[in-house]
Amino acid sequence: MPHLTSDASGVFVISVTPFTEDGAIDWDSLDRVTDFYLAAGADGLTILGMMGEAHKLTQVEARMVAARVIKRAGTVPVVVGVSAPGFAAISELSVAVMDMGAAGVMVTPAVGLRTDTQIVAYYHQVAEATGPSVPIVIQDFPLATGVQMSDVAIATIIDDVSQIVMLKHEDWPGLAKISAIRTAEKGGRRHISILCGNGGLFLPEEIARGADGAMTGFGFPEMMVDVTRLAQAGDMDRAQDIFDAYLPLVRYEQQPGAGLAVRKHVLATRGAIASPALRKPGTGVSDTVRGEVNRLITRQENRLKKLG
Repeated sequence: MPHLTSDASGVFVISVTPFTEDGAIDWDSLDRVTDFYLAAGADGLTILGMMGEAHKLTQVEARMVAARVIKRAGTVPVVVGVSAPGFAAISELSVAVMDMGAAGVMVTPAVGLRTDTQIVAYYHQVAEATGPSVPIVIQDFPLATGVQMSDVAIATIIDDVSQIVMLKHEDWPGLAKISAIRTAEKGGRRHISILCGNGGLFLPEEIARGADGAMTGFGFPEMMVDVTRLAQAGDMDRAQDIFDAYLPLVRYEQQPGAGLAVRKHVLATRGAIASPALRKPGTGVSDTVRGEVNRLITRQENRLKKLG
C-alpha cells in the first residue's frame, strides 16, 4: 500500500467500530460499513479515531480491527489512529499497522500540553516513536483534547518534522488557521495536506480557504464526497446547495456526547451496520431522539429531490 503524502486530498471517512448489543466487535458489520464507505466514494478511510471508540478497545482488538479494514479496503489508503498516553504504545501499534499496509498514522497531542515548546517537542518524540518512514497526521482537535495548537506551533512542527504530511483540522473557530498555513506556503513553507473534521460542519468554507477535503464521519458520507468534489471543481453554488440539504442532520450529529449514537443510528437505519450499539460506557439514542433524527432524514430526502 502506498504511503500517505502531503498531496492527499478528498474525503477520508472516519469509520465507526460496530459492536453487537453485548459489546463484542461485530466483524461482519465492520466489513459491511467499510464497503459502505467505499461505495459512497471515500478516497480513504481513517480508523481507530475518537469516533471509532478506539479508547474502548484492547491493543489486541485494535490490531485486529486494523488488519481487517486494511485488507478489506484493498488499494484505498487507510490511516490508523495510534494515539496513546505513552510512546511505547504509539510505537508498538504504529509498527504493527504499517506492517499490515496502513498508509500512515494519526496522533493527537497528549493531554496536558500547554506551551508551543511542549507541543513541538511532543511531535518530535512522536516521530521518533513511529520510526523515520512513517507518515504522520496531526489531529488538531482542542475541543476534545484541551490542547490549543497555535499557528506558530503548527508551522514549527511542519518545518522540523518531515514525517508530518497532513493536518486533520478541527479547531473551532479555525478557518483562519487554514488561511495562515496556505499563506505561509506561498511564502516558501513546505506544503502539507489539510483535511477537516467536525462532521463537515464548515466544509464549504474550509475548502474555500484551501483545505484539501474532509477527514471526519457523517451518516451520509456521500454528502462530503459530493461537496468536496464540486467545491474543488469550482462549482461552489452547487456544493453549497447539496451541503445545505444535509445541514440540519449535520448540525444534529454535532451535539457533544450524543453525536456518535446518532451517527450509528443513521448507519444502522441505512443498513451499513447491524446494530447502533456503543460499547460501554456509552448509550444509544432514546425513542424521542430516534423520532427527531428520522424526521430530519425524511425532510433531507425531500430537499434532495427538489435539487434534482
